Amino acid sequence: MVIVMNLAASEEEIGRVSAKLEEYGFQVHRSTGVSRTVLGAIGQTAGFDLRKIEVLDGVESVTRIGEPFKLASRSFRRDDTVIDLKGVRIGGESLAVMAGPCAVESREQVREIARIVASNGARVLRGGAFKPRSSPYAFQGLGLEGLKFLREAADAEGLLVVTEVMEAAQIEPCLEYADILQVGARNMQNFSLLRRLGEVRKPVLLKRGISATIEEWLMSAEYVMAGGNYQVILCERGIRTFERATRNTLDISAIPVVKKLSHLPVVVDPSHAVGIRDKVIPVARAGVAVGADGLLVEVHCDPEKALSDGPQSLYPDQFRLLMEAVRGIAPVVGKKVS
Repeated sequence: MVIVMNLAASEEEIGRVSAKLEEYGFQVHRSTGVSRTVLGAIGQTAGFDLRKIEVLDGVESVTRIGEPFKLASRSFRRDDTVIDLKGVRIGGESLAVMAGPCAVESREQVREIARIVASNGARVLRGGAFKPRSSPYAFQGLGLEGLKFLREAADAEGLLVVTEVMEAAQIEPCLEYADILQVGARNMQNFSLLRRLGEVRKPVLLKRGISATIEEWLMSAEYVMAGGNYQVILCERGIRTFERATRNTLDISAIPVVKKLSHLPVVVDPSHAVGIRDKVIPVARAGVAVGADGLLVEVHCDPEKALSDGPQSLYPDQFRLLMEAVRGIAPVVGKKVS
């Protein structure tokens, strides 16, 4: 259930309400908005008399939450969550662009791409050091060495780093070198990994599963948030359908739907959505137009020789055109490029 404290509620009153909820067996999560504090009480509410909480000093209202995802819902937090990392804002009125190679292949490769994406307005360098591949014979990434190359390249250009974590054992090294930890589509329902990420205090970018419903996606976010990490960024990257003209089918309608259901920021990955270079820019424009909070785009200086996902990686000139388009569309939908 959600307990909305009134505008004049003191810290002492909020503390007493939290203590009382815990006494009744609830796990309490606090959200402090612009004007008031909301307490999320997670536990068994069937048969519980809400009046026991409603009568406490400082309480304005008590409501049972109908959605299975409690902490990720708009009921728990009415204001948009905005994640601020060293001045880079993701969510709210800000639009953040994350760009870079699918996989880190060498120090020189990632340094050159970092320079290009930074000069065109990206604020976050994306790149895979650990690569989940459909074939066990495909390039699997450089591992720890790749993480170091990413960090060096990002620091040289004043960028943040987002990289994928495939298993719990990779969390610790990624915490040292990355600013945002990404959970790939194949791991969206790896609940043991999600629980571990709930214990860290760095943002988690959670990609939608290949065949996941919106509710399943938000429930995966709930796993991370239930552990105390509220810095979750949702990423729509297309779902598997019967269509074969593109790699996946981007569910563009998912963005406004999720925006209504949840307060979490949502970014779009047009590269994985379509899998074809010449369709990435139009799909990215569509994502911005429907209100996405950011883009996650693959860029490579020589896509034909890329060790991973070359056909969907933009050339540097194409990325420049994309950024020009994004700057034109963003103000129309009330966004500003971060």
